[in-house]
Amino acid sequence: MSFDFRGKRAIVCGGSRGIGRSIALGFAAAGAAVSICARGKEGVDRAQAELAAHGGTVHAAPCDLADARQIAAYIAAAAAALGGIDVLVNNAGIGMRTVNQHFMTEPIGFWQVSPDGFRDLLTTNIVGYFLVARAVVPHMLEAGHGKIVNISVSETTMRRRGFTPYGPSRAATDALSHIMAADLVGTGIDVNLLLPGGVTRSGMTPDSAPEDVQAAWLDPAIMGPPVVWLASQASDGITDQRIIATEFAAKP
Repeated sequence: MSFDFRGKRAIVCGGSRGIGRSIALGFAAAGAAVSICARGKEGVDRAQAELAAHGGTVHAAPCDLADARQIAAYIAAAAAALGGIDVLVNNAGIGMRTVNQHFMTEPIGFWQVSPDGFRDLLTTNIVGYFLVARAVVPHMLEAGHGKIVNISVSETTMRRRGFTPYGPSRAATDALSHIMAADLVGTGIDVNLLLPGGVTRSGMTPDSAPEDVQAAWLDPAIMGPPVVWLASQASDGITDQRIIATEFAAKP
């Protein structure tokens, strides 16, 4: 399955590493103009150089997705640089490592999570998705079309022991995505959820996990085929779906 995205403009939040990087590279390779953002400037600069190697228009900037002013400025700059916005991939987030470095091998109870850690993670993971989409949707409404893909996780992860506050943050992401889709019915903007279908090498996983465990983790490139399809005209009118990359079968 391949799509020609020349003339398309895509924003990938959290595009400097892991899943976001793979998605951004896929769009760039298909000919899309791409903008990425992430918290760290060094990672953003490195990813921008990788994307530029494909020869298309690339815009990149560091952005704290917990900061509404930074997001508004970033989206305005991205829209100007790309000439519009056709696709938004809401992928940026922080994981359990921010509250427990060894969360997969030494889980802690919710009562052991610091209030500041809880607030910071939820602010980035759910408020960030809201703020980015809120800034992007007016551009899509004006154009009369658009695609929003919200990256999620399995429902098992949302309820897993020791996964406070990451699990609740992604449960909220799912609920928000369903409401976005409902609010945008009839506008020409499709909103869908996409998740890998297993633990993925995304930069959020702990280095302390045993090598045999890490060997079973998914390559983030698995997100490429479904996200490209969701961003293409082939998926027009398909909205409010929850798609699992490991189970994805492209439509003819």
